[in-house]
Amino acid sequence: MNAPSPLISLVVSTYNWPEALRVVLASLRAQDDRGFEVVVADDGSGPPTGDLVRAAAAGFPVPLKHVWQEDEGYRLAAVRNRAIEAASGEYLVMMDGDCFVLPDFVRTHRALAEPGWFVSGKRSYLRDGITRRILARPDRLPAMNRLAWFARSLTNQCTRPFQFLRRPGDAFRRRRQQDWRAAQTCNLGVWRADCLAVRGFDERYVHHGFEDSDFVLRLIRAGIRRKLGDHASIVLHLNHGRRRGPSDANNGTLFDELRNSDRRTAVIGLRDTAAGGA
Repeated sequence: MNAPSPLISLVVSTYNWPEALRVVLASLRAQDDRGFEVVVADDGSGPPTGDLVRAAAAGFPVPLKHVWQEDEGYRLAAVRNRAIEAASGEYLVMMDGDCFVLPDFVRTHRALAEPGWFVSGKRSYLRDGITRRILARPDRLPAMNRLAWFARSLTNQCTRPFQFLRRPGDAFRRRRQQDWRAAQTCNLGVWRADCLAVRGFDERYVHHGFEDSDFVLRLIRAGIRRKLGDHASIVLHLNHGRRRGPSDANNGTLFDELRNSDRRTAVIGLRDTAAGGA
């Protein structure tokens, strides 16, 4: 008898853009694999975001949680840790609240998940015109299959056309297993136990930059290898300018300190209660 598939927790970070979050939730509502929950990691948004999540949760096909912290500037690492602590899944998928997904997103991450590995997926950037059309009608997303998006990319409505096409074989997924570079947490799957082993994200990172590289490098040092989600797992990034302040040069200093050490765990990371979930 086959073991039951693990519950997947999608951790969706957001800040004061409920219009984009509405699109993301619409795409998650349409998933063809329902063995997941959604945890919205809210870095201090105003009431409209909370109102949206509460309204959506009432009829959502899977559990939908809202984890909120005070707005004290850009604290993505901290709010992701609080969301991980509230999550119930054995497997976590990090997402951003400005990136919606295809109906096979959860199913694809489930197929890619493998003990001892984390999965780094890809991101396609939408152009301004199609972004505006989608935001105007979040309840009526355009055709959400891979061939349709491949065709849109060929007409310059979004980037990375060939990432929408699946590639046969699996060996290429293991070619960068010790490489932390360009592994972004807008589309990253990791086992909860592995996340706990490195104490999650380091909350000393404030403002934008390097908090995801720090997390990934520590996973690799802990013996968790990188598996590429190329030509399988892709998110669609809504077009926008920088929405929240500049990068902080101190983040680069923190990351340099990590690279020059052999440390595996976050200095300020997950609380001890995280092992039990919500």
